[in-house]
Amino acid sequence: MSNATVAVAAKVNKDDIPFNPKVHYKKKPSDWVIDIIIWLLLAFVVIAVLYPLWFVIISSFSSPNAVASGDVTFLPKDITLAGYEAVFKNDQIWNGYLNTIIYTVLGTIVNLVVTIPCAFALSRAEFKARRVIMFLFTVTMFFSGGLVPTYLLYQQLDILNTPLVFILPGAISAYNVIVARTFFETSIPEELHDAAQIDGMSYFGYFFRIVIPLSSAIIAVIGLYCFVAHWNDYMTGLIYVTDTNKWPLQNVLQQILIVNASSSQSAASASDQQQIADQLKFAIIIISTLPLLVLYPFLQKYFNKGVMLGAVKG
Repeated sequence: MSNATVAVAAKVNKDDIPFNPKVHYKKKPSDWVIDIIIWLLLAFVVIAVLYPLWFVIISSFSSPNAVASGDVTFLPKDITLAGYEAVFKNDQIWNGYLNTIIYTVLGTIVNLVVTIPCAFALSRAEFKARRVIMFLFTVTMFFSGGLVPTYLLYQQLDILNTPLVFILPGAISAYNVIVARTFFETSIPEELHDAAQIDGMSYFGYFFRIVIPLSSAIIAVIGLYCFVAHWNDYMTGLIYVTDTNKWPLQNVLQQILIVNASSSQSAASASDQQQIADQLKFAIIIISTLPLLVLYPFLQKYFNKGVMLGAVKG
């Protein structure tokens, strides 16, 4: 190699050398320290989130004395099903489950049938009144009529003590409309509508045959939001329903907990009553959240995608 070649090679900046992904990057000691800190932080967060749920599960299968004495930490001790037996021996639990399933399924369907077309209409630029209507929807997120006027309204509509009180008042949510509208504006190309118009397709045909098949992500997200809201709805049954046969699961479980906590027939002392009540709480938490835990993994991929696509801009 000549002296001129060596001189030119010495002047070459190492930043000008093309990146070769095949070259193994050797981590520095400081990089390993940072990685270890990150993994430790992530492990701490995972434990902090999962351990309370795990503790509830093992406590629901452990004896009240073991839980009260602090012997239950990572594994159940003195395994017993007394908590679940106390819950399921009540005939109202099955009626409450059936009511909750009916209210949740019908309510979620009504939510989707109302929210998705409404959001699509508000996403169309040619709909001149969309800004005014969107403003009125947004106002409802900050102001409401209050409990007493709402109760009087439901009374005049004659939906108190009926399944309709769980379905109709929450048929539409301004937040869900905003998320779905943003999804339609940012994720459905306008060229599709132009092509549909050239083919002579109406708005209804464009909505049902093109928009709906392309909106599975946002439909799954809105459906999950509504499903969880209906399943966890406790205040509606507490305030607007006095017929116990029409109570949802949440109100039935709460009533069982109150009755067992105040009963003196199954406990010899106040301490025993509290221990039984605590075990009932654990069993009730598992029973009421199990369907959501089973459903969520199937919708998680749509949930993450839909939320990001629907939250790009307002």
